[in-house]
Amino acid sequence: MTRTFALAVAATALLLSACAGSKVPTTQEIVDESRATVEALRLQPHVPTFSDMLSQAHAVAIFPNLYKGAFFFGAEGGNGVVLARDASGAWSYPAFYSLASGSFGLQMGGQRARAALIIRTPAALKALIENQAKLGADIGLSVATFGTGLEGATTTNVGADIIVFADAMGLYGGISLEGGALVRRGDFNQDFYGTISEPNDILTLRQRSNPKADALRAALGTR
Repeated sequence: MTRTFALAVAATALLLSACAGSKVPTTQEIVDESRATVEALRLQPHVPTFSDMLSQAHAVAIFPNLYKGAFFFGAEGGNGVVLARDASGAWSYPAFYSLASGSFGLQMGGQRARAALIIRTPAALKALIENQAKLGADIGLSVATFGTGLEGATTTNVGADIIVFADAMGLYGGISLEGGALVRRGDFNQDFYGTISEPNDILTLRQRSNPKADALRAALGTR
């Protein structure tokens, strides 16, 4: 883990503690809020293509509470889930991740967003499973954004590996997920499935299930 990456993770942990009043969300809360995020994004007038792209997605990452805050040192992040489709179009059960990034500079303010990352290719999902590294050039993935309160918010790059849909609320700039690190949450996976579970066990091998995520899987729909 690089020093920059470690600082980003540490800064995000502090940010999440401050924003959530030090209350760590339960895995069930993350799953339920992820379902609500999908349902809300389907209804947003500024993201009219979300449902269409979700229906064609190879996988999706959902972050129902993505925070960004800064006082000279900025950090952004949140807890969420990743689900993948198999060849028949059926969704896997969720693997838990945190999103973390940090930056230096003259910046002040705060923001909260709910976001869904449409993962469009098997190669993009494989990269996310195998690399605990930054989105973007570090793992060879291009990221486009669509929504409100995001940097480059009107981009719908048809060649992008990942397209971010989000609805942001707050005072500070725009949330940009380019350069954000997706961090595997083995502790959350173990809590939700009752056993040690790697993302590959859940997303590719389909060796884990929990009916408490069935409502989320249903909300994602079918092709």
